[in-house]
Amino acid sequence: MDLYFDSYKIAPLEKQDDAVEIIRSAEASIARLTGNPVTLIAFEKSEETER
Repeated sequence: MDLYFDSYKIAPLEKQDDAVEIIRSAEASIARLTGNPVTLIAFEKSEETER
């Protein structure tokens, strides 16, 4: 899997409480399944670069 970080930026979720809660819930579910803590990071496609 290729990731091009110049094509993405961190998604601004400061005012998106519902989205943040979904991510936290997903982190907890994955941690239960794997037995390891995980951190999910929300990216959005940058407008400047299309790949």
